[in-house]
Amino acid sequence: MATSAFRLRLAARAIAQGGVIAYPTEAVFGLGCDPLNEQAVTRLLALKQRDPAKGLILIAAERDQLEPYVDFDSPQVSARIGDTWPGPVTWILPARPQTPAWLTGAHDTLAVRVTAHPTAAALCRACGDAIVSTSANHSGQTPARTLSAVRLRFGDELDSVVPGHCGGQAGPTEIRDSRTGKVLRAG
Repeated sequence: MATSAFRLRLAARAIAQGGVIAYPTEAVFGLGCDPLNEQAVTRLLALKQRDPAKGLILIAAERDQLEPYVDFDSPQVSARIGDTWPGPVTWILPARPQTPAWLTGAHDTLAVRVTAHPTAAALCRACGDAIVSTSANHSGQTPARTLSAVRLRFGDELDSVVPGHCGGQAGPTEIRDSRTGKVLRAG
């Protein structure tokens, strides 16, 4: 069942107002916010109990939404990404100089993905930009795969929850290094 346009607009409005939301992705529910809102990212990291030095993942509906954050200029990088997008493959790319440190953590790179999940992609389109995407769980715990699990873990701490079903991905998305092609996390 597709998520209603109304629910997507509510979630996009919450993000625009600095909120933290939950939404379904390829494998699990994700927590998300506006990547350019430092207060929202700080709140998301606190909710998740995640070390800011680890950096975050951004998801987008189209590659163009990621252009302000990462460097796609190398033909080698474009060739590696090739047919993996849209899809459940996250790539580590060189961050642009203007990409905020609250996204990259202790790295000069950023993890990004063009999602094939219809609800997550529609949410990015409704926001008009990429959004932060990290699994809906406290660090070290099992990620939430259902709406009820999200509500149980985070209660009213979230500003919006997008209903829907996660995709068929059994585990987390694969993560690859764009410079080497090496798989850093199997999908």
